[in-house]
Amino acid sequence: MSGEDIPAYRPLGGAKAQNNAAGALPLANKRLALVTGGHRRLGGIISAAFARAGYSLAIHGSHDTRLDSHLALALEENGTEWDGFTIDFSDPEGAEELIALVAERFGRPPDILVNSAAIFGQDRLDSVTAEDLMRHYAVNCAAPALLTKAFATVPAGSADRCIINILDQRIDHPHGDQLAYTLSKMALAGLTRLSASSLAPQVRVNAVAPGLTIATPDYDDGQMERLARMMPLERLPQAEQIAEAVLFLASASAVTGQTMYVDGGAHLRSYDRDFMHLCR
Repeated sequence: MSGEDIPAYRPLGGAKAQNNAAGALPLANKRLALVTGGHRRLGGIISAAFARAGYSLAIHGSHDTRLDSHLALALEENGTEWDGFTIDFSDPEGAEELIALVAERFGRPPDILVNSAAIFGQDRLDSVTAEDLMRHYAVNCAAPALLTKAFATVPAGSADRCIINILDQRIDHPHGDQLAYTLSKMALAGLTRLSASSLAPQVRVNAVAPGLTIATPDYDDGQMERLARMMPLERLPQAEQIAEAVLFLASASAVTGQTMYVDGGAHLRSYDRDFMHLCR
């Protein structure tokens, strides 16, 4: 899509959104957040939280940017200036282009980068392949690393700028399931610490490590209840609580190099298998 075909931003909902936005700050006075994988599931919850907090949004998807219904509603109700960007991170070199595309579309680079896009597979040490390892590393760590590079080097003002990486509570007590995924998230945790040190004071870098949050069809209600009782706090986190942690870090101007675990305390204990295999 060419710049002639796409407006600098687009509020959803036509007249309703325009009316809601009538008293809002112009785009130049709002903070702009780029959320990778921000159109669906946890990424969509995070994007919706930014919309409700008054941010403008660049929403990335690897293959499309069809919005989850709750996110479309949040964008409409808040008259959010937003646009979608599609880049497949399986070729991580494309990730570097994303920052420049956002800057061109909105007229300035993003103030916040949330590295939420990820892939997840089923493998163990006795079954993992080189392809599994490289595919997970490309999307879950190499792409965030190149996005971090581009975010930190794009010409930007002196305002508070930050990166928030979405990790996983299992990095504290890794188990043998989903080996390629786990290794890639451990590498992303390393990137968080390294880049926080090397990019200060211009860019803050932090992370949020969720626990089991949005159940897939692999879980039934009874299993989720039993898993909740296994957590130190005897409850599982809600997706909205993950988003709250991201929003906090986005505005916590004195915080860098930190990982917030939002997991019901799961990182304090070691589990023999992935949660999907427990309490069946």
